[in-house]
Amino acid sequence: MISRRALLEGFTATATASVLAARPAPAAAEPPPETARIRLSQIAGICVAPQYVAYELLKLEGFTDVQYVTIKETNPYPAFISGDIDVSMAFVAPFLVQLDAGLPVVLLAGVHVGCFELFGTARVRAIRDLKGMRVGVPSFGSPHHLFLSSMAAYVGLDPRKDIQWVTHEPADSAKVLTEGKVDALMGFPPVPQELRARKIGHVIVNSSIDRPWSQYFCCTLAANKKFVERNPVATKRAIRAILKATDLCALEPERSARVIVDRGFTKNYDHALATMKEVPYNRWREYEPVDTVRFYSLRLREIGVIKNTPQKLMAEGTDWRFFNELKKELKG
Repeated sequence: MISRRALLEGFTATATASVLAARPAPAAAEPPPETARIRLSQIAGICVAPQYVAYELLKLEGFTDVQYVTIKETNPYPAFISGDIDVSMAFVAPFLVQLDAGLPVVLLAGVHVGCFELFGTARVRAIRDLKGMRVGVPSFGSPHHLFLSSMAAYVGLDPRKDIQWVTHEPADSAKVLTEGKVDALMGFPPVPQELRARKIGHVIVNSSIDRPWSQYFCCTLAANKKFVERNPVATKRAIRAILKATDLCALEPERSARVIVDRGFTKNYDHALATMKEVPYNRWREYEPVDTVRFYSLRLREIGVIKNTPQKLMAEGTDWRFFNELKKELKG
């Protein structure tokens, strides 16, 4: 276990001064959180590193009981609806599917752009080349599936007809690509970092740098709707801790990577460090989550995954007030 002192002293003076020590007066003036318990997801992916790095920051915000709920595979979304997760990070598109179905989840903030990468064999050089190809995803409706379906629709493909979907375990990504069982696959950290390190396949699209994907949030922060309604102070404090941790991932990638390895969220330090350096954690102030919801809602409507308009989804399933307040409070 890492003590609070070890974590806070571990970050350099510059990072601590800019992110931790500069705790604004409004936070101190707020009442304590309505609940001392906060539950977040723990998944195989490590692009959600800020919520892991935020452990001690959540403690400082008044949460004495910080829990990470282990999620099988890469699908934390049902746990938001059941109330097993209070607040957590995940890719935006599956949340939009839930909102379209009228389920009790609410989007609260954008955390980072870009983490998904499309890898392929020599047969695939562009998204349009996926027509008729075998493409690997963990499951239908998974973040990987919905992200790549959005990409395909954007370039004029019909993912329901033009792509042969192959399901596989994320841990088997290197194996299925090497053995030729798929022509391409979607991966999020640490899968892309592993494939690069082992020189398997090549990158077709990197959502961190390739437009238009790099212009929209990938991971957003969402919550169970009843949790937000009952605990507005706790919700804002949780968002603040995670956004501060997002800054720390950008400012201190080596130490952030060490934290998530030492706390058991991942095993490979090199892959964790590569993730900290490659995912643009320092850009959450630059973009508006409303643009992200609009963009992906339109893509999902194009392929018949959702029926409602972006306007209706935003009206019924988003609450940006805390995020907008914290963008002013936590100026870079």
